[in-house]
Amino acid sequence: MSDFPGVLRVGDLDVAVSVSDRRKSVRLTVERDASVTAVVPPQVSRAELTKLVEAKRSWLYGKLAEKRDLGEAPPDREFVSGEGFLYLGRSHRLRVVDSGEVRLVRGRLELARGGGAKELVDWYRRVGARWLTRRIRPWTARMGVEPAGLRVRPLGYRWGSCSPDGQVNIHWATMQLSPSLIDYVLVHELAHLHRADHGAEFWQIVERALPGHEDHRERLRRTGNDLWLPEKGR
Repeated sequence: MSDFPGVLRVGDLDVAVSVSDRRKSVRLTVERDASVTAVVPPQVSRAELTKLVEAKRSWLYGKLAEKRDLGEAPPDREFVSGEGFLYLGRSHRLRVVDSGEVRLVRGRLELARGGGAKELVDWYRRVGARWLTRRIRPWTARMGVEPAGLRVRPLGYRWGSCSPDGQVNIHWATMQLSPSLIDYVLVHELAHLHRADHGAEFWQIVERALPGHEDHRERLRRTGNDLWLPEKGR
């Protein structure tokens, strides 16, 4: 779809567009930084996407208003002893040590001198892969699905994603959330193995698996702005 611009202007909305051969339908998303993105299959025309964005205008404005309610982004962290970093909903103070990999020791996160964002992101990804693999198993059984795999990786401003082949991807930053909110992220992505869209049936699946999911969704919306998300680790 060579006639598609990188950014499609629809009224006062700027939509960042990317094309994917793996998409069968348009995925329209309001990201955590209040940007609007669209991932579209090759056969979708510029006119068709414009029509869809116009039809979703009220929904988009509502989501953008929610993002603005979150306020300013938190300040960057410093990689010095005493700085706090979240893990599973609890703040752990950093302890700068002479050498070694990042590890959690008696409630303290140990970081080798000279280390920084890359080492901490790698640690979140490493512990997240183990923890999430265990955590997702009861949910897959409860929801009657079997993902092709689970990966922990940077996902920009998305908590998670589910590819058409059944691969579940979780943002490493979710490991800063409380376990109950991580459960919501997992349930949300697993529900996409039943329904690719965010229609009424999709939310019914989420509600059956996690009653009261709307409360989790709201808590996640308000909590997300407090998480550490370095520019290069997104």
